[in-house]
Amino acid sequence: MHTVLAAVVLSICVVAGAGAQYDRPDYAPPPEIGQTWVEIEGEIYGAKPNELGPIGGGAGYQRIVTDGDYRVTTVDELIEALKQAKAGEVVYVEPDADMDCTTLVFAEKLVLGIPEGVTLASNRGHEGSNGAAIYSDAFATRPLIRCLGPSVRITGLWIRGPDPRRRIEHHRRSFSPARGDRKAQSGYYYAFPNSDGIRAESSGLAVDNCELSGWSHAAVDLVKGTDHHIHHNYIHHNQMNGLGYGVCHNTAASLIEYNLFDFNRHSIAGTGRAPSGYEARHNVEIQHSLSHNFDMHGGRDRRDGTIIAGDWMKIHHNTFRGTQVTAIVIRGVPVELAEIHHNWFFTDKPGDRDVRPWPTGGETHVISHDNAYGQEQPKVQ
Repeated sequence: MHTVLAAVVLSICVVAGAGAQYDRPDYAPPPEIGQTWVEIEGEIYGAKPNELGPIGGGAGYQRIVTDGDYRVTTVDELIEALKQAKAGEVVYVEPDADMDCTTLVFAEKLVLGIPEGVTLASNRGHEGSNGAAIYSDAFATRPLIRCLGPSVRITGLWIRGPDPRRRIEHHRRSFSPARGDRKAQSGYYYAFPNSDGIRAESSGLAVDNCELSGWSHAAVDLVKGTDHHIHHNYIHHNQMNGLGYGVCHNTAASLIEYNLFDFNRHSIAGTGRAPSGYEARHNVEIQHSLSHNFDMHGGRDRRDGTIIAGDWMKIHHNTFRGTQVTAIVIRGVPVELAEIHHNWFFTDKPGDRDVRPWPTGGETHVISHDNAYGQEQPKVQ
């Protein structure tokens, strides 16, 4: 009797464990997005796909990698290949590989280091493939992948983090006045670990045709460097309240284009420290966000006694489908200029539901002009 009961309990636990993964909100495929741009009097507004394929990558992407100098199927093989790989070589992860790094992150503080000039690849979008999955379920994964030098490429993979949830209650408990001063509040907040997917401290990182989800701090953390290129990715469910960034800049500069964003707290964010800036073009914000979509912090956020919000920003030809949160918030004054134009906002008219500061111009160093407004019959205003 006891043996039978134990077997039943074990069976229930195994099934529950197996089924629990499907409770993750980031396991669903991307939605159909339909038309992402409009043409008005010969001008394009919003995000229009280019010759490399669809916004968000996947099926139809033109630069899919299907082979490499090293072909790996396990985490141990991947670690060894990355140790051997030289600039110009490709480490290819077989499409059916399921690379669970959780144990090694806990036991050995594993970080997958990619040498200068090396490509880490799988085949997302090729003949229906989702690409290989590389992931960690350890909350304190900071980061899972680190670029060890410039000119690294990461392509065709699902790089999945441990925490796709918003953690609203944790944020509320942390910053309750009853907890004490700001130091005590922050201490409680950061006692719960956060995670990063990819980190770059050298120039020229390219991340393309990947799916990136579940990273509570940032899916792509651009700490330093210039000429980073983040394009044709599906970046979603990076949304822990208080953090939660798709692409985050410290003192870095990047081009971010042809990405599909959803369920990020900020899809693009920056500390505002100099030098930093980004150009964001031909990206689609599907709809869902805890906060504004594109961001740059100001001196007040850093408490450094300045009003600086980065060096520069160029935000053009993006489609912002959400109407419940502000699309773009620049929380200080850029050193040079932030220019916002030829975007398609689903809101009806210009205002602080689209861009802050509002009104733009003058001492704000922010200008917004020639954007389309309205979902059904968009008009340029």
